[in-house]
Amino acid sequence: MTSSHKIAIIYEASLGEFNPLEIKILFLVLCIIAASALTAQVTISTDSTTPDGSAMLDVQSTDKGFLPPRMTQAQIEAIATPANGLTVFNTTDNKLYIFAETDNQWKEVEYGTGTITPPWSCGNPLAITHTIGDVAPETKTVSYGTVTSSLSGAGKCWITQNLGADQQATSATDATDASAGWYWQFNRKQGYMAGPTPAWTITSIDEDSDWLPAQDPCTIELGAGWRLPTNAEWTNTDANGTWTNYNDAYASVLKLHCSGMMDIIGTLSQRGFWGMYWTSSEHNATDGFFLFFANNTAYTANETKAEGMGIRCIKD
Repeated sequence: MTSSHKIAIIYEASLGEFNPLEIKILFLVLCIIAASALTAQVTISTDSTTPDGSAMLDVQSTDKGFLPPRMTQAQIEAIATPANGLTVFNTTDNKLYIFAETDNQWKEVEYGTGTITPPWSCGNPLAITHTIGDVAPETKTVSYGTVTSSLSGAGKCWITQNLGADQQATSATDATDASAGWYWQFNRKQGYMAGPTPAWTITSIDEDSDWLPAQDPCTIELGAGWRLPTNAEWTNTDANGTWTNYNDAYASVLKLHCSGMMDIIGTLSQRGFWGMYWTSSEHNATDGFFLFFANNTAYTANETKAEGMGIRCIKD
């Protein structure tokens, strides 16, 4: 049965009863449907494909799957007199179960070794393996939290921890290495760990340029589409979030915190007290725009490009 039947019942509100003719039509349609249901095979598809001759129900699609009922184990156990072959997905252990009448038990469907990884989407963890070199200062694998937010003025995907950080910050004033991540000088792809590591060799930058895509650590480390936020995006984020201090920044979905900065000679400073995050926009040849927040303020400003600051990445 590949055609669909639409039945409309019109209730005569003024008379408080059904129209007799409509009742006759409804009865006739129901009889036809009931008769066809006794013998017809059913296809669920988008193109009225004829069902396979061996199937009573044939579900066909090239971009969607079959979704069985999903229940907790307690809900499954509460099903009274389950039919032999009844199938459900157990959300308690994330496994498929079929009821076997002969054993009077729900049987787990054993998984094989084959796996298929679906396309990544924002809101899911983003697993990245960083390799030490001219961008990452160390080799490690990080699982970045991600979130979609329109704080910047448009819906974008953000990582919820600093680039290079092992974890999302645990508080606005989290001063740990694990939450701080790495630091970058403006329009330079080399990241630095506190120490600094690698050796700090650039103490001044004088060039008339925004942060170039080829130098963007977000693009290089996280992949195509990821980039640093612009000054306009950070300014909008601060304004739309109505941030007035570091607690406001941390309370947002971005979970920004005071990771501090590295001065022009590579000395770590203000970690746990200031949040300083580069934008991709320059102010002039020697200064770049950045987001700043502390215990009683939050705004975007400009600072010397030779200083090291944390980075958050955004994806269109």
